[in-house]
Amino acid sequence: MNIYHLSHIDLDGYGCQYLSNQCFKEQHNYSLESYNANYGPEVKARLEEIITAIKREKFLGNDKEHIILITDLNLTPKEAKWLEAQAIEVGAKIQLLDHHGSGEKTAEQYIWYMLDTTRCATLITYDWLQKHHNFDKENNYAQIVKAINAIDIWLSEDELFEFGKVGLGMISGAREINRTLFPAEDRALKLSLIEAMKNYVDKENAHIALDNDLHQLKKAFFKQAEDNTKDNLAAIYVTQLLSSDKQRLTIEYRGKKGLLGYSLGNTSILGNTFLVENPDYHFYMDINYRGNFSLRSNNKLDVSKMAEEVGNGGGHPNASGGKIKEFRDSFVYSDVKAFVQNYIDEKTA
Repeated sequence: MNIYHLSHIDLDGYGCQYLSNQCFKEQHNYSLESYNANYGPEVKARLEEIITAIKREKFLGNDKEHIILITDLNLTPKEAKWLEAQAIEVGAKIQLLDHHGSGEKTAEQYIWYMLDTTRCATLITYDWLQKHHNFDKENNYAQIVKAINAIDIWLSEDELFEFGKVGLGMISGAREINRTLFPAEDRALKLSLIEAMKNYVDKENAHIALDNDLHQLKKAFFKQAEDNTKDNLAAIYVTQLLSSDKQRLTIEYRGKKGLLGYSLGNTSILGNTFLVENPDYHFYMDINYRGNFSLRSNNKLDVSKMAEEVGNGGGHPNASGGKIKEFRDSFVYSDVKAFVQNYIDEKTA
């Protein structure tokens, strides 16, 4: 069985994926591909990725059952109609589990659209996995599911409400890895935090204990051979991701080779570390969703001139910045890279 799981980007959304990982990968050893989206156009973009992935598997001769699982996201009637047509074309089944009332109209039209506004998506998913996939007969996950349900639908009198509140901030504050650039690693961080959260739920004053230890839990994810500050450990981790995936992230400016990051931040540490470890690169560029960019070099390119030419910016020869006013944001990194490279080419033509 091949499962493609799309979910939201908050505690409830990742809670659904935490359970699907435990059920499908750990318990049943099924093939599971995970995707995440915020509300709006990104949902359609991720669904298109899933359909493309299924087509690729079909082309390679994978004749196992393909299931598209969507949790904690509502679809418009137009999106649902498109998805059902695509699923029929590729021979896939659909199951949507959600609790947002805004999906009521769509839910009335499709048998695969399960809507229940009385429970959070994690609880809906948990019950569905128990019923259809023989999951968690010993109720090892019941308490963490209850905590997520308490905070997501705001059951302020529930005994696990405060614990859930810490978990909510824990996931929203896990921004060390860029979700667009490295979705799998970002997801791994968040699922590891939910796994840790599960191990705290039965402790005395669990909400305080979890809150006290959050810093160490993040450090444990990023820590490798030697200890360091959490920020430095995260920077080393992300730099290694950049180096290992640099071919995908490479751009050019006037014959000089550079690496393009997207909303990574921490430019001085990441940029300088990457350039030291990759001496064949001349510059490092990080751009955010507003088109603001930062540039770093290691004495191989005067990036102040590049910033001036590309984005009416400036700065120092090794550290500069500017803005691409015409920048078009995207949920897909390859689109961001293509836009930036084309823009640079036009400016330097």
